Amino acid sequence: MDIKPIRSESDYERALRRVEELWDSPKGSAESDELDILATLIEAYEQEHYPIELPDPIEAIKFRLEQKGKNSSALIGVIGQRTRVYEVMQGKRPLSLNMIRNLHQEFDIPAEVLIQPARRKRKIDVRRSSARPRRGSMRKSA
Repeated sequence: MDIKPIRSESDYERALRRVEELWDSPKGSAESDELDILATLIEAYEQEHYPIELPDPIEAIKFRLEQKGKNSSALIGVIGQRTRVYEVMQGKRPLSLNMIRNLHQEFDIPAEVLIQPARRKRKIDVRRSSARPRRGSMRKSA
């Protein structure tokens, strides 16, 4: 067993190839131990060099509802009444601490995902477009 830290992309690739070789090793063997150690080193390298962002809270809620075969009406009583559910799911109202607790408990959505601010989609306000003059900006000519 010749295990070294993973410091570069070539070290990472070499470790991945070695894991493939060791994949079917019998439990309790020296090869199995090497596989466990390499997996830990690879995971640490990937977390540092290939971080994965947490999903948007609203998208995570939608995904979990889809997984359970439910729609947003399943959130009534969990995060509030129908109007409150609509506001939250449209991104017009942030999740409160009680909503986060309830969602975590009822739907097993990780709290670390829910506590992030929702990513807002950029909307263009057509009424404020520079192509149209603003009200009161044009003077009447006499």
